[in-house]
Amino acid sequence: MLLSVAIRQRIINLTSINYISLKELSRRSGVHYSTLINFMSGKGKTINLSTLYNICLGFKIELVDFFDSPLFLDVVDEHEKSVK
Repeated sequence: MLLSVAIRQRIINLTSINYISLKELSRRSGVHYSTLINFMSGKGKTINLSTLYNICLGFKIELVDFFDSPLFLDVVDEHEKSVK
């Protein structure tokens, strides 16, 4: 699975588990709603690590908890895929 797809799916899972919308996540994390929407819709292919960190703060979790998911077991970066 591509890294960006795994991150998107993890955000979807966490919003569902926490019963919050992307708008609420934006408010809690301080990440602009448009930034979240662009990434979640696939318009933005990558996400900045500091943005992901702020998203984690919005979920009240650590980065390590974000990546503690089977989604990240067989992940490849978009750049790796084009090299192979």
